[in-house]
Amino acid sequence: MTKPTALVVSAHSADFVWRAGGAIALHTQKGYEVTIVCLSYGERGESAKLWKQEGCTLEHVKVERKKEAENAASALGAHDIQFFDLGDYPLEMDREAKFRLVDVIRQVQPRFMLSHSQDDPYNTDHPYATKMALECRMIAQAWGHNPGEKVLGAPQLYLFEPHQTERCGWKPDTFLDITDVWDKKRAAIECMEGQEHLWDFYTNVAENRGNHFRRNSGGQAGGRPARYGEAYQSLFPRTVDEL
Repeated sequence: MTKPTALVVSAHSADFVWRAGGAIALHTQKGYEVTIVCLSYGERGESAKLWKQEGCTLEHVKVERKKEAENAASALGAHDIQFFDLGDYPLEMDREAKFRLVDVIRQVQPRFMLSHSQDDPYNTDHPYATKMALECRMIAQAWGHNPGEKVLGAPQLYLFEPHQTERCGWKPDTFLDITDVWDKKRAAIECMEGQEHLWDFYTNVAENRGNHFRRNSGGQAGGRPARYGEAYQSLFPRTVDEL
C-alpha cells in the first residue's frame, strides 16, 4: 500500500524546524513520508553565530547549516530532505530552479504542502518561498507541462507561523496538537546550533499554541489537554462531508 505523503517548502535550512517540526514528526508517526525542500541554507542572513567565528567562510557556514538541518530532519523522522542551495538574502529562483521544484512536487504527490506566510516585512525570503511554492504547485497541475507525467491534484497549502504574526497578515485557522512528538521537535530545535537564541522562543510559541488548541477544542468544558501545539493558515477552501 502506498504511504501518504507531505511536502514542506522551507526558505532557509532551519525554518522547517521552528515552524513545522511538530507536523513533520506527527505525520511521520502516522505513517506519512514527509519530504523537506530547503531552498537555501540561510547562510548569509540566518547564521550570525557562525559568522562571528574568526576566519569563517561562506562554504563553512553552508556545510554547518546543512549538517544541522540533516540532523534535525533525522530527529523528526522525515523521509527525505533536499537542498537547492539557491542563496539567501535575497532568495531567488530562476526557471530551472522552479522546474526542479515542480519535479519534486510531482514525484512526491503530496496530500498537503507546508510553507511560509504570504507576507513578512521582516524577511522577504519567506513570502517569496511561498510564492514559488504556489507557482510550482500550479505548474505541477498543468497537463501540458512534461506531458505523460502524473499531474498534481489539489493539495492544501498550509502556511506555518511567522516570527511576528501581528505584522504578517497571518491568521491561523488550524491548530495541531504536537504534545506526543514534542520531544522530537525539541531535539530537532537543539540541532540548530547556529540559532540557539531561538530555542526557547519557539518552545514558548509551542506552549502558547497548545493553550489555543485546548481553548478551541472545548476549553474548560472538556477540551483535549494539549501541552504543545502548532498553528497553520489554510490557503485553499477545504472540501468536507461533515463539520
